[in-house]
Amino acid sequence: MRVRSPRRVSSHVLAAQLALVVGVTALVSGLFLAPLSDQLDRQAMRRALAIAQTTAARPGLAAELTDAAEAAERPSARGPLQTEAERVRRATGAEYVVIMDERGIRWSHPSPSAIGHHVSTDPGPALAGHDVTQIDEGTLGRTARGKAPLRDAEGRVVGAVSVGIDYANVREGLLALVPRLLTYAGGALAVGALAAYLLARRLRRRTHALAFTDISALLAEREAMLHGLAEGVVALDAGGRVRLVNDEAQRLLGLGPDALGRPVTEALGPGRTADVLAGRVAGRDLVTVRGTRVLVANRMPTADGGAVATLRDRTELERLGRELEGTRGLLDALRAQDHEHANRLHTLLGLLELGLYEEAAQFVTDALGVHRATAEEVTERVHDPLVSALLVGKAAVAAERGVALRLAADSLLPDRLVDPSGLVTVVGNLVDNALDAAAGSVDPAVEVELRTEGRTVVLLVRDTGPGVPPEHRELVFEEGWSTKKPTAATSPEDGGTSHLGLGLALVRRFAERVGGEVRVGAPDEGGAEFRVVLPEALTDTGEEAEPARAEAEAGVRT
Repeated sequence: MRVRSPRRVSSHVLAAQLALVVGVTALVSGLFLAPLSDQLDRQAMRRALAIAQTTAARPGLAAELTDAAEAAERPSARGPLQTEAERVRRATGAEYVVIMDERGIRWSHPSPSAIGHHVSTDPGPALAGHDVTQIDEGTLGRTARGKAPLRDAEGRVVGAVSVGIDYANVREGLLALVPRLLTYAGGALAVGALAAYLLARRLRRRTHALAFTDISALLAEREAMLHGLAEGVVALDAGGRVRLVNDEAQRLLGLGPDALGRPVTEALGPGRTADVLAGRVAGRDLVTVRGTRVLVANRMPTADGGAVATLRDRTELERLGRELEGTRGLLDALRAQDHEHANRLHTLLGLLELGLYEEAAQFVTDALGVHRATAEEVTERVHDPLVSALLVGKAAVAAERGVALRLAADSLLPDRLVDPSGLVTVVGNLVDNALDAAAGSVDPAVEVELRTEGRTVVLLVRDTGPGVPPEHRELVFEEGWSTKKPTAATSPEDGGTSHLGLGLALVRRFAERVGGEVRVGAPDEGGAEFRVVLPEALTDTGEEAEPARAEAEAGVRT
């Protein structure tokens, strides 16, 4: 029966950690025992040398050896040197204490039969005056040895003292430490195994008991899903750094692969988009502008302190919405005109029934003259058909709301616009805001001035509203900033998408895109004045589009 390897990630990790802990414990134990053995050998050799040096330093020992040699005495088992050596051996627990003369002849030895014979190892270094430590084989087996020179009163070497410690005692000391070391190693192994088990349990919970094959499949599916989504996805870690950007988000935000790992504010630059992604702006379906794109963002926090933000491109929908808004404005203007025509027809009918025919004729003449004068005034000064039609329609809406919409006397716009629809967006947004601001004021009025300076178009929109305080003159151009209260249709809490505070932001983005600028100030007579400068907004030809202008005028008259 074949044993199957564990499938779960936690089981794999547990097995790998247990093998690692066992291997490390065995390696550390071996690395500890190897120098420990050397250390015990050195300690034994130093101990033997210390005994030899102490014995050699005993007063009178060198003199006794010299006197015996000069008297031509033979080494004896009952001599004073043997007696002294045996006393030292028994007192220190050494294996042997050998006193030799300068010829290397033993004068003491634990075995009396070895006395009088030459030592079994080379005595040269010790007789030359050097201390010697070594582990070597001798007549008594393997020992840790220490040899010290024996000097007389004049410092002349007359012999040497050799002390040996049984190497079996050293080995026994090492073996005596092994159980203690194994106990420590076993304790460390148990702690490591427990830590590995607890880590594997936590990993199992975090990975939901998935196998490596499952993780690989999930990763492949995740990559395919993220990069195949039509929505942009940006993932942030707990520190606000970008850790994932799919292809659509790179396209919408203009980011590259270098954005990964960078703070979102650094990757995107300061602005509303970075604030929305970083969570500094709360809400659902938050509208923001990135370059020329209108985006709707939603941010969802994650369990690890990070967040995942989704982005939807609403540029085309926003354009269609603004076209619809323009259509609604025209419908409002037609409705206002219809209401006004109905009132005038009733008035005309009353005059006819009363027989006031001359007054009826004058009334019709005056009414037609007002409308014709308004349309002619606009088309004479604004030759672009789109912009002039917009102003005529806005004038009707303004009249319905009780606001006077006037065109400045020095206004003049030729039919040479590079981007008429862009200027229509700018004028429409500014006029709508001005009408909202002027409504309800004393003698409400909005004045539009359109003039050119070379190929540059300058637009000024003034109103009689409360004006913009100096501290708010930059905030009004930020996405989402507005003094208007959200309605049920625009409030995110009610499921709508808030478009408040977006018009002026689009105006500034359009102006900056063409290299222009937008400023807001306060005229001397009060209210607010928005000034837009659009360089290179006109073509370099001076020909007017007379057919288009005539068609626009005819459309306005009808």
